[in-house]
Amino acid sequence: MLSYTTVNRQFRIKLIYRVYFKSIDPEIKMDNTKDKESTITAEQNKLSRFYTIFKLIKFSHTIFSFPFAVMSAFVAAGGMPEIRQLLLIIGALVMARSCAMSFNRLIDTKYDISNPRTAYRIQLQKHIGKTNLWFFTISCTILFIVCAGMLNRLSLIISPFALLVIFGYSYTKRFTNFSHLVLGLSLSLSPIGAWIGVTGEIALAPFILAFAVLLWTAGFDIIYACQDLQHDIKAKLHSIPKMMGIKSSLLLSSVLHVLVVIILILFMYFTRLNYVYFGGVVFVGIMLVYEHSLVKPDDLSKINLAFFTVNGIISMILMVVTLVDIFIFY
Repeated sequence: MLSYTTVNRQFRIKLIYRVYFKSIDPEIKMDNTKDKESTITAEQNKLSRFYTIFKLIKFSHTIFSFPFAVMSAFVAAGGMPEIRQLLLIIGALVMARSCAMSFNRLIDTKYDISNPRTAYRIQLQKHIGKTNLWFFTISCTILFIVCAGMLNRLSLIISPFALLVIFGYSYTKRFTNFSHLVLGLSLSLSPIGAWIGVTGEIALAPFILAFAVLLWTAGFDIIYACQDLQHDIKAKLHSIPKMMGIKSSLLLSSVLHVLVVIILILFMYFTRLNYVYFGGVVFVGIMLVYEHSLVKPDDLSKINLAFFTVNGIISMILMVVTLVDIFIFY
C-alpha cells in the first residue's frame, strides 16, 4: 500500500499539472470547450437582441426620411458635402429615428397589446428586455446629440427641440386627431437638420422641402391609420380616420399629396434645381396617383404595398434625380 506521504505528493503533483499544463489535459480541454460554447451562445443572444430591436423599431422605414436629408445636404453644399459632414448627418438621423421609435414602443405597450396589427411587438419586447430597450433608447439619444454637436454649434443648439418633437409624437394620439401631422413634422426635421449641418445657418429652402415632407408623411400615415380605426375607437385613441371616417380621410390624404407635388415644384425656385429634378417630381406625382388607386374605402388589403413599397420608391427616386440634377447643372 502507498503511504500517506506518497499519496499526498501525487495529489500535489497532479494539482500543479492541472494548473500549469491544463492546455494538454483532456478534462481541462473539455471545460474550455464548454466555456467557449457558453461565450458563443452569449454573443449569439446579444446579436439576436440587436436584430430584434431593429425589427421592433422597423429600421427599414428609415428609408422615408433618409433620402430627404441627403437631398438637402447636397443642395446646401451645392454638390458633394464633406464626407465627415455627410456621415454625421446620416448618423444623427439614424440615431434620432431609432431613439424615437424605441421610445414609442416602450410607452405604447398597453395599446400595442390590444391591437391585432401590433401585438407581435410585445413578444419582441420580452425577448429584448425592457431594461435593454431603455438602454438602447438613451444611448441613441446621447449619440444623436453627439453627432449634432460634432456638426456645428447651431445643430447642437436645436437638437433638444428635435428630440422634443420626435418624443412628443408618441403621446399625440392620446389627445389629438392630428397626430399624423406631428409625425410629418418629425420626419420634416431631417432636411432642415441636414441643411443646418452643412451650412451652420438657417435658410428658407429647407423649410420648403420640409413642408413637402410633412404633408407627404401625414398623407400616407392617414392611409395607414385607416386599418386601425376599430382599435382606436375601442382604445379611445384619436386619429383623422376616427374623426372623419375612412372615405373622407382618403380624400384628405389625396388633397395633401396634390399639395406635396406643388410644393416640390416650388422648391425648384428656392434652389438651382433644374429639369432632371422636375422630371423626378412628375414621377412622384404619378406614383402618388398609383398609391391612392391601391386603397379603397371598402378594400384596405393593399395598404402595406401603398405605405411602404410605393413611398419607399418615391423617396429614393426623388433623392437620386436630385443628386443627378446637382451634378449636371450645379
